[in-house]
Amino acid sequence: MGKTGASILLAKALNTEIISSDSMQIYKHMNIGTAKPFMEQRQMVRHHMVDICDPWELFSTGEYIKQVKPIIKNLYRLNKTPLIVGGTGLYLKAMTRGIFEGPSADWQLRENLMNKEIQTPGYLYNSLKSIDPASAGRITPNDLRRIIRALEVYYKERKPISEFQKTLTKPFSCYFIKVGLTRDRKELYRLIEERVDGMMKDGLLQEVEKVISLTNKHAESTNHLPAMQAIGYKELASYLNGSLNLDNAVSLIKKRTRNYAKRQFTWFKKEDDIFWIDITGIFEPQVIFDKILQSDSRLKFNI
Repeated sequence: MGKTGASILLAKALNTEIISSDSMQIYKHMNIGTAKPFMEQRQMVRHHMVDICDPWELFSTGEYIKQVKPIIKNLYRLNKTPLIVGGTGLYLKAMTRGIFEGPSADWQLRENLMNKEIQTPGYLYNSLKSIDPASAGRITPNDLRRIIRALEVYYKERKPISEFQKTLTKPFSCYFIKVGLTRDRKELYRLIEERVDGMMKDGLLQEVEKVISLTNKHAESTNHLPAMQAIGYKELASYLNGSLNLDNAVSLIKKRTRNYAKRQFTWFKKEDDIFWIDITGIFEPQVIFDKILQSDSRLKFNI
């Protein structure tokens, strides 16, 4: 929707490289569904943290931070300003404020917890309220991913996740200029509908089939893998296994993408010092880039 193209123009103007902060673009073979930059775009400007692991592998926020640190350090050494592009809020939080270093994922435990939720809807949130009311107060009842993570930490460490979160890793010692692009909600939702339809025409279903086939060769079950929880892949996997018809799967992709966009906006609205630029009605990357430049006196990109 213009962000990728505008980021490339900005990177070229700054004579720098792009670091992706998208938690799904890290996976190989998942190109269409993650709206990954085209190879031609990645040849124009070097992109880091794209295609760095396989869909059957696990990749944590801690690992992301571990890999990004030397990239940023090297760009500074080359006298280049790192340009971080993407919408995974947890990555931004880890870089700017730090994260807690909790236990590693226990996928069998997560699957057991999910089965309990399926059998008794609401069971997990009620369990969290009794175990860790502080976390339950910050997590919505329908945010199963975060609820399961909080319960996982407690069951593995016998200590609430809210206690771990009081001790964070050190944030990067950098000065961050944060720019957020926003659109009118109706226009954004229309663009999401068009993008999903375009992805289906471009072969998203075939891509999901390929990813599932590759993953089945390396993992006993694909259900627990983060890559297969990506919007688009999860719904089409349900179509392929007969749980949904294709029309319903596509409608669900659109609905969940709209919900995700809403959650993203809510998340980033809580971040400090984000300079918001309204690009409603603007679709060309060059025009978006020009609008960013018009704000340069405040952003101080030094272009």
